[in-house]
Amino acid sequence: MEKKSAWEKYTEEDLNKLDLLCNDYKQFLTIAKTERETTKEIIKRAEEKGYENLEDYISENKRILPGDKIYVNNKGKAVALFNIGTEPITNGMNILGAHIDSPRIDLKAHAIYESDGFTYFDTHYYGGIKKYQWVTLPLAIHGVVIKKDGTKIEICIGEDDIDPVIGITDLLPHLASEQMKKEGAKLVEGENLDPIIGSKPLEAEEKDKVKQNILMILKEKYNMEEDDFLSAEIEIVPAGKARDFGLDKSMIMAYGQDDRACAYTSLEAFLEVENTKKTLSCILVDKEEIGSVGATGMQSHFFDNAIAEICALMGNDSSLAVRRVLNHSKMLSSDVNAAYDPLYKSAMDKRNSSRFGHGVVFCKYTGSRGKSGSNDANAEYIAELRKIMDEADVSFQLSELGKVDIGGGGTIAYILANYNVEVIDCGVGVLSMHAPWEVTSKSDIYEAYCGYIAFLQNA
Repeated sequence: MEKKSAWEKYTEEDLNKLDLLCNDYKQFLTIAKTERETTKEIIKRAEEKGYENLEDYISENKRILPGDKIYVNNKGKAVALFNIGTEPITNGMNILGAHIDSPRIDLKAHAIYESDGFTYFDTHYYGGIKKYQWVTLPLAIHGVVIKKDGTKIEICIGEDDIDPVIGITDLLPHLASEQMKKEGAKLVEGENLDPIIGSKPLEAEEKDKVKQNILMILKEKYNMEEDDFLSAEIEIVPAGKARDFGLDKSMIMAYGQDDRACAYTSLEAFLEVENTKKTLSCILVDKEEIGSVGATGMQSHFFDNAIAEICALMGNDSSLAVRRVLNHSKMLSSDVNAAYDPLYKSAMDKRNSSRFGHGVVFCKYTGSRGKSGSNDANAEYIAELRKIMDEADVSFQLSELGKVDIGGGGTIAYILANYNVEVIDCGVGVLSMHAPWEVTSKSDIYEAYCGYIAFLQNA
């Protein structure tokens, strides 16, 4: 069943709204390139809309009432938002959930070394990447250093026009005959994803003159020593702003759209909804790209712990209350989908792939080979969502992630399903997913935003 492109239905007023949203989205992507930066921006936007820190409620033993707007900051790398409705919270919540981490390159603990006149960062890549895509690109340095006395140093080098950038070199074609015989996964080895950060020696030194010059620069600019890398979280990401893509400016090219395309649209939709009967929640979490593990990933208990605290401050201090909240909740696991790419049609099932510009994408199941590891949404729930989207005139489509037995993937959906939450993946189609620069359709961004609002208000 072929659906029309969402572009074909827009009025001039719709296009103006779309442009405003997508221009703000590009600014968001440019500002928020790491999970820490994204969390900071989310909280800033939430506080501007009147959201208050749950810790303040707890410390003051302040009762939570309908209409209260609350956020939970989980270690600066994940956020949960709650808009308290007039119905009992045990009736369940309407939940949007997305992840805010993206594939990247991280620094190792012993992060800096010199070799034959060059100084490098020693790295370990994060998430599923094609390693060869990360060479010969301008790269930026983002992150934090925590000194032994607790001082926090924020680092961002490579984004300002006057900043230097760093990068990973590649072998010239003239000498690459042996390299080109390798499989794609081994064209560039993980241990060779080390960017050059300097080549100028510090003459006063006898050993590692280039490295010592870099350390002197870091000392002068950030007051950090080499040992401070031991307690640092520094990420290497593509340098540069989110940009319009295509001569018609119908698309956006940017780093990190998996999954900040869905995190942004979920957040903006959530903040747009004011008065609500049902309690609403938006969870934006870390570590999805490596299995949702760790204290800031979806597998941690920070979300249900937050619900427990809220229930207690609403006068219902029992573990059963938390179970009832989740058991009666409905969720859109907001995550991107692989859009159909005619250049790589051999990997796609055209009839069941998401189409660029055709609206928000529902993915009934992910997983791989026989749906292994997937959340498989109920037909009843999909029917309910179809009705909501049609009544709100939201363009939507159902999709799978490529051909059967080609590959697969997963999201945070199955984790919430473990609590008996009704959940389905719902997000934006992406070209060049997991590449340093990914591409989305502006109309899909807009339709996702509209779809999330419709879900929050009607599920």
